[in-house]
Amino acid sequence: MIEMAAELAASQGVSVACTALGVPRSSLYRVRSRRVEPGPAAATVRPAPPRALSQAEKEQVRALLNSERFQDMAPREVYAALLDEERYLCSVSSMYRILAAHAEVRERRHQLRHLVYRKPELLATGPNQVWSWDITKLRGPSKGIYFYLYVILDIYSRCVVGWMIAEVESAELAEQLIVETCARQGVQRAQLTIHADNGSPMVAKTVAVLLADLGVAKSHSRPHVSNDNPYSEAQFKTLKYRADYPDRFGSVADARSWGRSFFRWYNEEHHHTGLGLLTPAAVHTGRAELVRQQRQVVLAQAFQAHPERFVNGIPQPARLPEAVWINPPQTATAAPAAKSGDGQWADAEPVVSPGLVTAVAQPTALRYAATGRTEDRATLRSDSSAVPADETDGQSCSQGALSTPLQPPSVSSLKAINRNACGGELQSKQASFPPPTGDRQPINPVH
Repeated sequence: MIEMAAELAASQGVSVACTALGVPRSSLYRVRSRRVEPGPAAATVRPAPPRALSQAEKEQVRALLNSERFQDMAPREVYAALLDEERYLCSVSSMYRILAAHAEVRERRHQLRHLVYRKPELLATGPNQVWSWDITKLRGPSKGIYFYLYVILDIYSRCVVGWMIAEVESAELAEQLIVETCARQGVQRAQLTIHADNGSPMVAKTVAVLLADLGVAKSHSRPHVSNDNPYSEAQFKTLKYRADYPDRFGSVADARSWGRSFFRWYNEEHHHTGLGLLTPAAVHTGRAELVRQQRQVVLAQAFQAHPERFVNGIPQPARLPEAVWINPPQTATAAPAAKSGDGQWADAEPVVSPGLVTAVAQPTALRYAATGRTEDRATLRSDSSAVPADETDGQSCSQGALSTPLQPPSVSSLKAINRNACGGELQSKQASFPPPTGDRQPINPVH
């Protein structure tokens, strides 16, 4: 029956044949598809449109476009010039198609090509490994008068290690601030990298020579990319969004007085979300784990008093990030956005894959590498000896294993440690600095 339907469909059509013989059309189509053997697809040759230019005409147009008269003119200019001479060869589109067929169409003008700058990628796993510094303006007593705030920030601890307010913005002042801050922090050669944007003092040749003399590596942001210096920018926003930040400062002395109280608050009292709600001074002096253990004791006591209120068990205090990046590599996965300790939404600290950073040792008997020895910049070494709390000087700090149950340190001892945390003008205006070398003259006050 299918064979008869197929023969009848050749003359009467599939619908008529299937209806007359009572055969489903799907069955006929299925049989037909099985009989057709797939073969190589025949090359389809597109016939030339009857209105198209002949090969001789195309060669004539191409020769004219490449002639000495028209070789530096666009097809539209050639088309218009020929019309003014009462000549017509083809349309402008046809001229472009003929030139494109021979790869003769390109941008004729010499346009500026922006260079592709390498993204700076900096990693810090401890204090005094990577600093970020920048300059911002503070409005003076009247319009057009500004004071300039220089700030050097440790990106790992967020501690302001040096700051200064001056009436001018100059590379000489920046040099003096960098020299005295490095001396105060005990920075050794090949230990530190200083990151900055591309401002005039930052890229000054004298500053570059100074950093080379100190053995400090320098890093700069890409041009017109503010995200390459995020920590300094965020710190400036924290400063200028303070409730007591004045609209104008009456004098340099007024600005320095306000800055002294602000940076003391920022380093010693400001609990930073990016640091696990620790203060920059506590992290910079290596007291972070001790403070965290104190908080763990308090949380454990709260759990023992009311365990029904903690459905997930004993609460844990926030941890300090093991690594801080400026532009983490693509292999590092960034954590979701979170609200920063400065009250603004920002990207959380990147979670670095285990292959990128060596795991930091447990906090039992940790000590930062001594400033007088050559150590790996991105590692911590263990030390069996423990330094008492009152001997912490802000350059190296450690703590021994704590007995069980944990006893929280006294508030007075923590304040005494934080008071000597990050250097700068944190204690008094008469902070002592090492004498300048060479012809450098001291600049007062330097914060």
